Amino acid sequence: MNNYIDDLCIKALRVLGAEIITKAKSGHPGIVLGAAPIAHTLFSRHLNIDSNDEKWFNRDRFILSAGHGSVLLYMMLHFSGFELTIKDLTEFRQKGSLTPGHPEYGHTAGVEMTTGPLGQGFATAVGMAIAESHLAAKFNKPNLDIVDHNTYVLCGDGDLQEGVAMEAASLAGHLHLNKLIVLYDSNDIQLDGVVSLANTESIENKFKAMNWNYIRVEDGNDVEEIDEAIKKAKNSRNQPTLIEVKTIIGYGAPTSGESSVHGKPLSEDELQILKNNLGYHQMSFTVPQEVKEFYKNNIKERGSQANSNWNFIMAQFAKKYKEDYEFLNQYMFDDFKIEDYDDLPKFEVGSSVSTRNVMGKVMDWASAKLPNLIGGSADLSSSTMIKGAGGIYGGVNLMGRNIKFGVREHAMGAIANGITLHGGLRGFCSGFFVFSDYMKPAIRLAAIMKLPTMFLFSHDSVCVGEDGPTHQPVEQLAMFRSMPNIRVFRPADAKEMASAMILTLENKELPTIIVSTRQNLTVLDCTNLEGVSKGAYIAFEPKGTPDSLFVTCGSELELCILVAKKLEKENIFARVVSMPSMDLFESQSEEYKNKILPKRITKRMAVEMGASMPWYKYASVVHGIDEFGKSMPLKYIAEEYGFTVDVIYNEFLNSYKR
Repeated sequence: MNNYIDDLCIKALRVLGAEIITKAKSGHPGIVLGAAPIAHTLFSRHLNIDSNDEKWFNRDRFILSAGHGSVLLYMMLHFSGFELTIKDLTEFRQKGSLTPGHPEYGHTAGVEMTTGPLGQGFATAVGMAIAESHLAAKFNKPNLDIVDHNTYVLCGDGDLQEGVAMEAASLAGHLHLNKLIVLYDSNDIQLDGVVSLANTESIENKFKAMNWNYIRVEDGNDVEEIDEAIKKAKNSRNQPTLIEVKTIIGYGAPTSGESSVHGKPLSEDELQILKNNLGYHQMSFTVPQEVKEFYKNNIKERGSQANSNWNFIMAQFAKKYKEDYEFLNQYMFDDFKIEDYDDLPKFEVGSSVSTRNVMGKVMDWASAKLPNLIGGSADLSSSTMIKGAGGIYGGVNLMGRNIKFGVREHAMGAIANGITLHGGLRGFCSGFFVFSDYMKPAIRLAAIMKLPTMFLFSHDSVCVGEDGPTHQPVEQLAMFRSMPNIRVFRPADAKEMASAMILTLENKELPTIIVSTRQNLTVLDCTNLEGVSKGAYIAFEPKGTPDSLFVTCGSELELCILVAKKLEKENIFARVVSMPSMDLFESQSEEYKNKILPKRITKRMAVEMGASMPWYKYASVVHGIDEFGKSMPLKYIAEEYGFTVDVIYNEFLNSYKR
């Protein structure tokens, strides 16, 4: 190989990266200077991407889990031919730029996911590798590898200290995800000092114990050594690979090897010292033409050729396996939809069934119609009723769609996001609602990226009962209702649950949370899909003109209707509004919102077994739960917290008279 051009390219990356960060007066030069040879080697010799076809289905996926090193990614995307100019690079971290502080999916061409919270990129990449292996098993034929690509991750010490990454690594090793290759920028330094102040374990032994292939590169500046390690990783047959590359943080800078260089831009004087140390002198924000040509030939053109080769194989595949080819196109272009709802599970009015059971039955029904659904539960499928179809994924059954996540909620949400991000599949996951706390970072990233991942939870309230406050969600609904870009449903009965599931399956623009009950609920005669689709609707209208109203959701809807009927006997006419989705209701027209919650009706009461805070937008009186729950049998819960007809009736009367 030409060591001269490799050396020149790496110097160009280091200096240009430092210049970008110094100009911004903000950013993280340490990883850019230290890991430049890793990025250079991966992109110039291995990564198959095509800037002319950004969403090419069989491209390699590259995830910068250490998202604070975003400048490194932006430079490589620029040199790879994506729509990022030098001017864009100089506007790093500035208002409205294409180069924000951390990589943002959907904002900058070529960025595969939004990263920044350490460990999330690592865990999400595991989901991408699962998606690749599943689709490869489904479609590849002898001598026709239609789905055949690697998922690469660049991470640092911080990523590997995060629990979410370790959970994901454990599952990846268990599942033998050999197309997953993690490049670990190992420089023994983190923000607060040397790594050994916080972490002294053997990463090698830890990953080997999790069934990973481990390779060590002693010299992080040695392109040939890095190249050889990646080649070995690509030849792994039954294990994911961690390549530990020993680097020097802030290489070449006067503060090289010190923790201060992690996140402190170089001064102009320090920048000049860097250039002197590297023996690299160009005008600011310029690189030699031969560097541009090298990357053009070795990334852009190689990727274009790989894409062309794939299209040639696809043409053979289409000719020889016409039905499979058409089926694959449905996956690639997300062209699955439910055509017939006639056999949707139905539930008789007046019967009693928990909404978790309904959620499970509808998911089973949908999975039979939508072969791109894949996911599972965090060791709770027998409680949440949620599992994938086609048997357990893994081992000899890579076409299985039921992922046994184990007790790994942190990683489960991120992995489901990775499955969705990969394309061709839609990820879902499930657990107890209270443990959504473990999953909140992944759910938040799904909302930022507007991924239609499905988060399906059971045990939605203190009606969990005997398990007590650790298992009884109180504040979680308020938390997620405050999150932008996400749909949250709390259905009131079987019909509302089926409706929420249908709306979620049809929604391809945002993530969705649906919460379900452990306890049985009566199937009501007033609930319907049209109402749920608008987020809120009139579930009970009194015989007289309503002068007051209840607004509620979930298991409390039936309770409020019973109270309204009792009030009607006193000639107090209260409307009952079911609001299974606040955010969906807020997206409706002002005309519709005023029709359901007329401004003239000022006497309003909201009722929900959870934090009262979100409901004050709709009512001045709220009967909620603003304390942690207590362990007791279900039969005592309603009385303990005042969710009985008499208590709500009297509380409403007192407020009505004021």
